[in-house]
Amino acid sequence: MFVCRQVDITQIDYSHYLPLFFEGLRELEEPYRFLALNGTMDMLEKGGDRPLTCIPHLVIPIKQNLMTRHPTIMCIQMKVLQKLVLTCPYAGEALVPYYRQILTIFNLFATKRGTQWDSTYKERKVYMVPTYESCMS
Repeated sequence: MFVCRQVDITQIDYSHYLPLFFEGLRELEEPYRFLALNGTMDMLEKGGDRPLTCIPHLVIPIKQNLMTRHPTIMCIQMKVLQKLVLTCPYAGEALVPYYRQILTIFNLFATKRGTQWDSTYKERKVYMVPTYESCMS
């Protein structure tokens, strides 16, 4: 499935539409979810450094998406944040002033997930990292 646009994505007003698409990431019903996710990803891929100017407007939708605490919405938001940082130069630096708002929610999610994965993580770590044995004993 693909989206046919009447206007080239590089010609639209990013400061208006990118926050709207970020808000749409909270949708769970199709086709709204598909349109929001694909529209967001397309804007990030083809925007170059244009999303950088929108970051102050994106913080509130990012925070609201994470505050839902719905695992699907949180995972989608994390993928979009990853795409933002990878495709837009200096986006990571531009997000630094907003870490206090965003990272608290990530911390709640990480501690919740950490209790579920502790035993398997420890087993994998022991398997992958051999224990050190001194030859001087």
